[in-house]
Amino acid sequence: MTVLPDDGLSLAAEFPDATHEQWQRLVEGVLRKSGKDVSGGAAEDALSTQLEDGLLTRPLYTTPDTPADTGFPGFAPFVRGGTPAGGSASGWDVRQRHLGTDPAQVNEAVLADLENGVTSLWLCLGGGGVPVDALGRALDGVYLDLAPVSLDAGADFEAAGRALLALYAERGIAPQAARGCLGADPLAHEARTGEAADLGAAVALARETAAGWPGLRALAVDALPYHEAGGSAAQELGLSLAAGTAYLRALTAGGLGVEAALGQLEFRYAATADQFLTIAKFRAARRLWARVAEACGAPHAGAQRQHAVTSPVMMTRRDPWVNMLRTTVACMAAGVGGADAVTVLPFDHELGLPDAFARRIARNTSSILLEESHLARVVDPAGGSYYVERLTDELADAAWEFFQTVEKAGGLAAALRSGLVADRLAATWAERSAKLAKRREPITGVSEFPLLSEQLPERRPAPAAPSGGLPRVRRDEAYEALRARSDRHLAATGARPRIFLAALGPAAAHTARATFAANLFQAGGIQPVHDPVSVDASTAAAAYAASGADGTAVLCSSDALYEEQAEAVAAALRSAGATTVYLAGRPGTAAGAADDHVHAGCDAVAVLTGALDRMGVAP
Repeated sequence: MTVLPDDGLSLAAEFPDATHEQWQRLVEGVLRKSGKDVSGGAAEDALSTQLEDGLLTRPLYTTPDTPADTGFPGFAPFVRGGTPAGGSASGWDVRQRHLGTDPAQVNEAVLADLENGVTSLWLCLGGGGVPVDALGRALDGVYLDLAPVSLDAGADFEAAGRALLALYAERGIAPQAARGCLGADPLAHEARTGEAADLGAAVALARETAAGWPGLRALAVDALPYHEAGGSAAQELGLSLAAGTAYLRALTAGGLGVEAALGQLEFRYAATADQFLTIAKFRAARRLWARVAEACGAPHAGAQRQHAVTSPVMMTRRDPWVNMLRTTVACMAAGVGGADAVTVLPFDHELGLPDAFARRIARNTSSILLEESHLARVVDPAGGSYYVERLTDELADAAWEFFQTVEKAGGLAAALRSGLVADRLAATWAERSAKLAKRREPITGVSEFPLLSEQLPERRPAPAAPSGGLPRVRRDEAYEALRARSDRHLAATGARPRIFLAALGPAAAHTARATFAANLFQAGGIQPVHDPVSVDASTAAAAYAASGADGTAVLCSSDALYEEQAEAVAAALRSAGATTVYLAGRPGTAAGAADDHVHAGCDAVAVLTGALDRMGVAP
């Protein structure tokens, strides 16, 4: 009998180490079976994924991909965390956002949140939120020495900040017990509205808080305007660096030391459902800001305070319940990435003001990840991953390059006013929009697996968002416009626009393409109708007439059956009144039988727009 050694490792040690070349040869064999005859590095490239900012996700990472030493949590360059313990002591700060103009309703929501797991508040004041003079009413019953408060007041930041300071004094809160951020961010307001920023009031507010309120930060560096305008992760990081640097210059010119000025800033970033990119983003942001602090002569004061917000760009209006899944992944990624505070937007964010149920789900998302998944018990749990470390490094390099571009243009304010920022973000969004239109970036419940029969929840309208500057984009916007056309048609006629799926041959021949076509057309609000039994040239006309289709049909089958039947069936459909016949398959397949082809690489938005136009559905 053979006795295994008790260390459990020697058995594996008896096998020779595999090489990268051996792995590539195995990949070659797998790809060859799928019809791709590539070898060596090309085989690996075939499995790689191109990201924005010129980044490339490869299928395999090994020890050589590990960048230089990333240090320890709490020490420069702070890649692994801004504090030595990270969130392992109590987890991240669960920060709920409150947007509403009625101070009594906001107060009711605030108290409910604080009693049920929220640990800090993010209040919108001024034009799009609670009136500044009603701040006290909105915070009735809140223990301000226990619950940190962060403000978002746009152009009213000075009045809002002083109102909060006055409220602390009125309620006898000791200056050292006050926690939060006054939210002054004139550059973000300029990005949102196009109104020129004046940093003077923000500097004065920062000097006051630095002198007498050690737990408060006066300025926020909000990168959400750039993310919501379609910016990439590197652009979001680069522009946040430009904003932070502009504030450092203003604060030090206003009399604060570098370390004191660094202590007055809190950074806000979007967390998306792209898990690894989000983890890398927060790690890279800390590294980048540490480099700025080092250049300013304060390397040990460069620990960036980070507030993560689940991305508004990824939130959908249709099938909004899927947003719960998106925000869960985003929240997890932000926590793993080391964010100090995380705001989970309610799943009905795009429909209006959230109800109590939506706020409960939002706050419980963090609670489950912290209390049941124990996600914060390890500092920087993604640290050491070859992939995460390499992605962090590459993203930081791309962001720094864009930051330098903005600095060469005269800084963020100049880059905003010259149109450089808008042009760069628009170009990035145009490229991403093309991927969304072709469904290469799928949107579950919208461009993939839509549900036309869903009943959307009704919500009270949210206050109008600031506008006039950079645009606000959403991933679902093109498909939402199509679905809105379908909704109006339904309201006017009592039925959605319909397309007939003409399935040819046995189920094995047509099921895959019929399923593809059904999902595609439903993404545009077009109801697919098909006979449960496949059709041929003799039955197609009657089946089409019975379907109630609006002048359109799509052939669904295998390439072989297309060659045999497509032209005859298409002719029968046209004789029955079909003015447009699509074919589910690549161009060239029975090309003469169809007016257009729909396939995995087609521009779905263009196809669906054309289909609705041909059906006579009003724009």
